[in-house]
Amino acid sequence: MKFKYNEDKVVNYLMDYITNTYNEHYVKPSGIQTVDVWKSLGIDEDSFRSNIIKYAMRYKYKDGASLKDLMKILHYTVLLIERNHFDELQSVLDKKKITQ
Repeated sequence: MKFKYNEDKVVNYLMDYITNTYNEHYVKPSGIQTVDVWKSLGIDEDSFRSNIIKYAMRYKYKDGASLKDLMKILHYTVLLIERNHFDELQSVLDKKKITQ
């Protein structure tokens, strides 16, 4: 499918960005991520939402129109979707497989 606004390229870049976060400082040698700590404290949803707001508000102001800030917004949004809507998402994906 040809996307008019290059959504496929943006989503592919997002996947590369998320994949690279696993190779950066976000994952300690123990495998524990900050998200794991937030989840254990029961503050993961609030942390995802606050980080989405933080990076949205600093976009264009801290480092200019930073692509990295937008990728962070999307990554935290993906984490929020996984936390609150994964069963719904999985159900939709399962139904798609059945109809294909």
